[in-house]
Amino acid sequence: MLLQTVSPVQVLGTVVLFAIFLSITAHLAARNVLGAVDPRRALYVGPLPAVVGVVGGAFSLPAFLTVPVALALDAAMFHWSYERDRRVTLAMTAIHVVITVLLGVVLGGIVLLLATRPT
Repeated sequence: MLLQTVSPVQVLGTVVLFAIFLSITAHLAARNVLGAVDPRRALYVGPLPAVVGVVGGAFSLPAFLTVPVALALDAAMFHWSYERDRRVTLAMTAIHVVITVLLGVVLGGIVLLLATRPT
């Protein structure tokens, strides 16, 4: 088995890009539920679930452990950032999950198609 080394810059870059992606989808979810909202508030939502995802992947932790932790942090950050009641927070979190999965599948498919195109 060949071990690959990963630099701290690569890990940091992955966390930052994932946090930006999650913040964008968090803003879309918040707009869907609340209407016009300040996009800067979504910047608080993305980083913690991104860290959980990257750390979970780095240590090969099972999804049944990392997903609930990431969802709980996502909901907590929505609640803290947008200062809404529990019901609205759960709606934003659920819509955030749906938007993130759909957009991730579409963007992943586009990347896969572009990677396999003939040269």
